[in-house]
Amino acid sequence: MIVSERETEKGLLVTICDDDVLGETFDSGEISLTVTEEFYGGSTVDEESAADSLARASIANIVGEAAVALAVEEGFIDEANVLEVGRTRHAQLLWM
Repeated sequence: MIVSERETEKGLLVTICDDDVLGETFDSGEISLTVTEEFYGGSTVDEESAADSLARASIANIVGEAAVALAVEEGFIDEANVLEVGRTRHAQLLWM
């Protein structure tokens, strides 16, 4: 998985994506999602490190089968809130 962390005025923004979706565009009806290097690029990490990043996140964008599955398994995302976008899955996290 590829993880990026950025401090914003709203808190820590974490992006996580599967290695194989970086640079891809996914479409599903009215939804189009492009997984750009600029936004999702970062360091390749293991699942434990990705989960640690999500635990510290104020905001997270998660793309890919494995990345979304990890977020659901670790309790950060409810399965009912996961979007199917083309051939991949996408979820967002926002702690208020």
